[in-house]
Amino acid sequence: MTVDFRPDPTSGKMPPVAGTSAHTADFLISGPGHEIAFEKGQQRLAEGGLDSLAARAEAWFAANDGADDGDGPDNPAIRGFGQYLAGAVPYDRLSGDYLFAARPVTAAQNAGAAQNAGPAPAAATTKPIITAEPTPARYRQAVAEAVARISQGEFSKIVLSRSLLLEAGRDWDPALLLTRMRADRLATLFSVPLRPRKPGLVRRLIGATPELLVEKRGALVASHPLAGSARRRADPDQDQVEGQALLASDKNRREHEMAAQMVLDTLAPFCRNLSAPQGVSLTATARMWHLGTRIEGELKDPDTPCATLLAALHPTPAVGGLPRAAAEAALPGLEGYDRGFYAGAVGWLDRAGDGCWYLALRCAEIEGPLARLYAGAGIVRGSDPVAEEEETSAKFLAMLAAFDVEDSARMPPR
Repeated sequence: MTVDFRPDPTSGKMPPVAGTSAHTADFLISGPGHEIAFEKGQQRLAEGGLDSLAARAEAWFAANDGADDGDGPDNPAIRGFGQYLAGAVPYDRLSGDYLFAARPVTAAQNAGAAQNAGPAPAAATTKPIITAEPTPARYRQAVAEAVARISQGEFSKIVLSRSLLLEAGRDWDPALLLTRMRADRLATLFSVPLRPRKPGLVRRLIGATPELLVEKRGALVASHPLAGSARRRADPDQDQVEGQALLASDKNRREHEMAAQMVLDTLAPFCRNLSAPQGVSLTATARMWHLGTRIEGELKDPDTPCATLLAALHPTPAVGGLPRAAAEAALPGLEGYDRGFYAGAVGWLDRAGDGCWYLALRCAEIEGPLARLYAGAGIVRGSDPVAEEEETSAKFLAMLAAFDVEDSARMPPR
């Protein structure tokens, strides 16, 4: 399959385009002007932490060399699965990732699969039970504690998240959820299988992320860090006021500068040229404004694997904090739960060392009748606990709509 990086206004050069808009593929990344769909193979990359990903991927591709050119086993079940690895890495860079052999799904294959699959299941007739973990009140307390620790010099920024657990009377259907999520044409949808924890249940990470973590093709590398957010408004004039206020906000500009500068500092040793040609600008999804900086570079060594760049960057201050070690040490106590694959990354690697990875934000992990939704906010000096909790509530809205929960009265007590 021809690899085609197509530019678009949101994230520039894109991953391989599968030419499909359906949602039947095992692995899907789909955004403005670009889409990739993969079929999941039987083979998995040996599980490990992020620091070993580049070496493990290199060894895997070497072991599967020749599988696609007639020299490998004549087995249709594995033919075509030697060129790509796809999957997800968790937030904790020491925890086990989940990557698998993948081959691109063509438009014709995906259309046939969609036709054979029949109509999408109907929505559940009853609303799910929603439990906030932590509660909104506890989240506000955590923000206040983080601001106090920032003033004491423990760290300068930390991203605090919270989750909503949705329990339905029937298994969640990922195809139906993705269909609803396509209402936001400005975000990048993703759907990635995860290792099941219970026999017979499908476990999957789905979301609509606004943020490109890293993309590499040959000598070209790009990243688009976002930090600093505001809720969009239905009235066009008021919406523009909100966007311009975000752009002028000292608190949000400081928060964003920390994330963008870390990406620049991290990529600089790998690059002969590195720049942010557009500077800080507004980036939009259907429901949120963000401050974003598009970063583009030319690698000194075009053979630098994308996995090496991914390991160097993750976690950025857009999902963790600064200094990284101090923020990482503080997160478990402040948040009170394991993030798992939330705020990790979803994407792919190929045999040539290229790849593309998006942050796993505005997402939900689903398994059977359970779904856990996540949202976070960056905390810096001057952050207001009520405002930060309201920001996370706004970020939940798109995912709650996909789960057919739009009435604010259905949200847990504040």
